[in-house]
Amino acid sequence: MSDQSVHTRFEPSSWMDEVWDGLAAMLVALPSSVAFGILVFTSLGQEYAGQGAMAGLLGAAALGMVASFCGRTGGLISAPCAPAAAVLTALSAELMAGKHGTRFEPAAIMPLMALTVLIAALLQTLYGIVGGGRLIKYIPYQVVSGYLSGVGLLIAISQLPKLLGLPKGTPLAQGLFSPEIWKWQGLAVGIVTMAVMALAPLFTKKIPAVILGLCGGILAYFALTPFYPALLELRGNPLIIGPLQALGSFLEVVSGRAHSLLHIDMASITRILVPALTLSVLLSIDTLKTCVGLDALTRSRHNSNRELIGQGLGNLASFLAGGIPGAGTMGPTLVNVTSGGRTYRSGVIEGVFVVLALLLLSGLIAWVPIGALAGILLVIAWRMFDKSMFHLLGYPAGRLDFCVIAGVVLVALTVDLIAASGVGVALAILLFIRDQVHSPVIRRKCYLNQISSKTRRFDVEREILNRDGEQAVFCELQGNLFFGTTDQLFTQLEPDLRTRRYLLLDMRYVQSIDYTAVHLFEQMHAQLAERGGQLLFSGMPSGLLKQQNIERYLEQMGLVREGDGAKITETRDSALEWMEERILEAVSARGPGEERPLDLKEFGLFRKFSDTALANLETCVTELTLAQGEKAFRQGDQGDELFLVRRGTVQVMLPLEGGKRHHLATIGQGGFFGELAFLDRGIRSADVEAKVPADLYVLTRTRFNELAKADATLGVQVFARISLAIAERLRQADAELRVVEER
Repeated sequence: MSDQSVHTRFEPSSWMDEVWDGLAAMLVALPSSVAFGILVFTSLGQEYAGQGAMAGLLGAAALGMVASFCGRTGGLISAPCAPAAAVLTALSAELMAGKHGTRFEPAAIMPLMALTVLIAALLQTLYGIVGGGRLIKYIPYQVVSGYLSGVGLLIAISQLPKLLGLPKGTPLAQGLFSPEIWKWQGLAVGIVTMAVMALAPLFTKKIPAVILGLCGGILAYFALTPFYPALLELRGNPLIIGPLQALGSFLEVVSGRAHSLLHIDMASITRILVPALTLSVLLSIDTLKTCVGLDALTRSRHNSNRELIGQGLGNLASFLAGGIPGAGTMGPTLVNVTSGGRTYRSGVIEGVFVVLALLLLSGLIAWVPIGALAGILLVIAWRMFDKSMFHLLGYPAGRLDFCVIAGVVLVALTVDLIAASGVGVALAILLFIRDQVHSPVIRRKCYLNQISSKTRRFDVEREILNRDGEQAVFCELQGNLFFGTTDQLFTQLEPDLRTRRYLLLDMRYVQSIDYTAVHLFEQMHAQLAERGGQLLFSGMPSGLLKQQNIERYLEQMGLVREGDGAKITETRDSALEWMEERILEAVSARGPGEERPLDLKEFGLFRKFSDTALANLETCVTELTLAQGEKAFRQGDQGDELFLVRRGTVQVMLPLEGGKRHHLATIGQGGFFGELAFLDRGIRSADVEAKVPADLYVLTRTRFNELAKADATLGVQVFARISLAIAERLRQADAELRVVEER
């Protein structure tokens, strides 16, 4: 299918339906957006919680309106997400810790985080413009699973202190075993939130679990206020978000960000390039993964490149508004689609509702408990962690995949997410090499006594080829021939290289080749040449994924050259014919060009016929000479003649549509053709033309019938010989088909 968007097969939604669907999606996206904003900004200090909540809301509004309008994927809801929060949190922690020699203050970190978002947004837009939407989807799932599982664990580690209410600077390991410093009110709120989220689907699926969980957490918080009156304090209360902090009007935010970016030095910029690249790739993967699931749900087809452009523009708008970045998220998207949202309008409306919530409900949002948001994030982290990875340990083939996932998770936890992204890319390369190495390079292998050219031979020649055909090997190669697969190829062919004389490699299914493979071919050719043998190639592809012309590459590397180089033939059949001729010449000492016209008695068809029978047959045949390229007959001609090749070669060609032809057989001296029309007097099924000048005997069925009436024994003998020859050809065809279809 093309990558273009198509209409879904559902009934179109009305504007009023889209409004209600957008509202439902907003109710799901809003709590997690606030939670992710707080997660990012509280890494700078607990006093930044209100500013983080505002950034989460602004990001949800900008992404909802701009990404949905520009991406145009029906039903998709974009909002701040866990990968974005994890990358930005890791970046801020790294900058505050002075990991690269310079410690940054929170006021200096915020412009760097904003610049990271800006670069990531521009990269996402670039991915869509250059058509990178398809490439990003090919990142191995093991790497994506490990990264997202690492993100989930990092979110859980960051939220446990907030759930327990640990004092700032308290190590998590120490805080877990120090219940005397826990804030039990926040812990109770978080536990209620998680319990409601876990149990809600058992009772209803109409109301999203995150909404019920948030409501449960808020009710639990206010249920504690009669016992702890201090919980009703808005300012200075560490258990709630507190007043939302806006940085000014939209124009003031844009100008302020532009002013702060101008004061960032080049050394600081270099520190955020890798995080920005990581963020852009993760957000793109998260979006496209959601789009693939959305396609399956709505039976539609998203435009991945346009959606990446839309996501990039949405994150650019979030940067300008002072929000945090995000991606197409599965939770709000599922709520939107199952509620009836089918077009991009519901996403835009969701963004509008976020703005309305920001304007009308900011006072209420300030009372949202931190413990409730921590509980929501812990549930999200649990769902992000790929628990199915442990099933891979149950069978040997999956253990390496488990090691890849575990490796990415381990690096994310012990080093940082940026290093984990590098490890993921390296492991993706190793996975590719592993798959290539384990994939068979030889698609089919057989010897010349198992497969033959389309040249029909004397019986004695066929006996020689059946006996000595093991001197020649035919291999059909496939896949990528590079440093990771050449050892496998050499290992499988090494016994033949020591004992055979000819090796034919058919390259039609080969996708690429590198210098290591060329060097291996040189070794093969030298080893064969020591015994007077030859390396041959056929089926050379000229246009591959990178338009690599393999034939020209082999010539440039010096493997294919005049004289003593490897030989390239245009077709596989011509290469098989060349090897057959060399084997026959070695046995019979027959050189090319030494043919003389055969007499009737020398044809295998009339072998052991009596002199009288041969003399009678001679009265029925006429002679015919064909110049090179001249036709004995064409497809559709009427005729009943049997043609016997006295000297030269003819080829049987099947005409195809568009002026093309398919080579059916080559018939040399001593062979015959036209037997089907001779038997049934039907029309000719193919063209027969002289490959080189040819002399023929022509035996017509009409004249032969007159002879058979006078000598019935002769008629029976001729028909029996023709039937035997046809049976032998069918058996040979069966043997070749068996080789072709072997699995």
